[in-house]
Formats: sequence, C-alpha cells, structure tokens
Amino acid sequence: MKISDYISIPDASIEFYPIRSRGPGGQNVNKVSSGVHIRFDIHASDLSDEIKAKLLSLNDRRITRQGIIVIKAMTFRSAAKNRENGLERLAEVIRSAVRPVKKRKPTRPTRASKDRRLDLKNRRSRVKALRQITGKDEW
Repeated sequence: MKISDYISIPDASIEFYPIRSRGPGGQNVNKVSSGVHIRFDIHASDLSDEIKAKLLSLNDRRITRQGIIVIKAMTFRSAAKNRENGLERLAEVIRSAVRPVKKRKPTRPTRASKDRRLDLKNRRSRVKALRQITGKDEW
C-alpha cells in the first residue's frame, strides 16, 4: 500500500478481520460480516524509526498502548468498500504523522483590537462601580 512517494507498506504487515456491521441492512446485517477490522503493528512494520516514533507519539485513540493501530471500517454495505475505506483511513493516520508541523508565526494584536478590549473593560468597570453605589445597572 502506497502512503506517499517515499513511504509504502507491504500488504503482509496489515491484518484484516471481518466483523459484523451495525446499522441498516435488514436481515442481511445479521448474517454477513461486511465490516472490516484493520490492525497495523507499528513496531513490527518496515517504517523508519523516525516515523514510528512520530506515530507512537500521536494522541490518537486508534493507537493502542502496545503500538497497534486499530481501525474499524463499517460505513458501507460491501466488505470490499469497507476494506478500501479502512486502508485509506490507515494511510491518513500515517500521513498525519509524517506531515511537518507548521511553526507558529508570532503576531501582535492590532491597535484597534487593543482599544476595543480596553473600552469593554472600562464599560464593565463603570457598570460594577454603579452597582456598588446605586444597586442598579445604569449606564
């Protein structure tokens, strides 16, 4: 399976397990296992150590403590479409780890935004000061 121009995963390292899908489908949903459970072991994969470390550091509930990515695909009624959908979602998880993190450019608040903030603070202060004096909200 091709992830990007530089990264690919052999199909042998991905495990597929058929599961029963939920949702509509009539009587067929109780008989046919059209959903797919996809498991990918990060530690046993052929990925570089850098990519493995990035994958393991992701805060993603689909990655277990043992370093296995688990994806349940049961959106479609056919097993082939669910398998394809699951593989695409697995590829997206790996792509998200490889994607470089954009560095934040520090910005400053504009003068107008500072003035608006200070104006709101002054108004609020006046309202509270009036409450102490009169006990009412008067402008």
